Amino acid sequence: MEALLKKETKFISHLDGKPEMLVCDGLRKVYPTPKGDYVVLDNLQLKIKQGEFVSIIGHSGCGKSTLLTMIAGLNNISGGTIYIDGEEIDGAGPDRAVVFQSPSLLPWLTAIQNVMIGVKQVFPRAGKAEKEEICKYYLDKVGLGNDFHKRATSLSQGMQQRVGIARAFALKPKILLLDEPFGMLDSLTRGELQDVLLEIWQKEKITTVAITHDVDESIFLADRVIMMTSGPYAKIGDELIIPFERPRNRKHVLEHPEYYDYRGYLINFLNH
Repeated sequence: MEALLKKETKFISHLDGKPEMLVCDGLRKVYPTPKGDYVVLDNLQLKIKQGEFVSIIGHSGCGKSTLLTMIAGLNNISGGTIYIDGEEIDGAGPDRAVVFQSPSLLPWLTAIQNVMIGVKQVFPRAGKAEKEEICKYYLDKVGLGNDFHKRATSLSQGMQQRVGIARAFALKPKILLLDEPFGMLDSLTRGELQDVLLEIWQKEKITTVAITHDVDESIFLADRVIMMTSGPYAKIGDELIIPFERPRNRKHVLEHPEYYDYRGYLINFLNH
């Protein structure tokens, strides 16, 4: 498999010559406890290229979501540094958009109003019509073209997550952070939203980091799957390059002669 990974690096053509968009250098996260410090992450090193889609998998409690919230600027860094596009981060910022597992919408607002909150912050000088056009464009892209003015409370969980995805892309971030955004959905809706996400991503090419427990999802979405070791003192344990050409078709991916080799490789890592 090691030789296979090296051979297939050349297939990720859309990353050729791209600079590094995200760099985690010696990242460390420590939580104080009555029994002493608990080290979640220790000396974690990670580099992700501009326009790359990376999935991160690992056992529950290994620090995947901790890592993502640190990149988002929502969780303090105990040690090390995070760089976005060459600049050290200091707290949250509009250059990073996050989609969480649970839709984080304001329930009394409509779909378009929820998206508009972020658009107003990121594009303060844009006219009202232009801001509205941005919101409608992305809501339409996620399949909510007829639901602009429905309140969040009247939308299904899957539809609410579509609003969350639209809102994230509408911010035009440098990095899209996905924390198991499909984890609470049924399998049919999950598959539909994976396709929706990839369709928009294919056009926008935003650097994306996705946390997932689903091995098949990680393969289908990513250019590279990062495997984290179990905590405490978690770090990057291995990585797997996914060379399937883009845009991706689910049927073609599943029928790829090496698909189950990749799947088995990831499962073997998780079982040890």
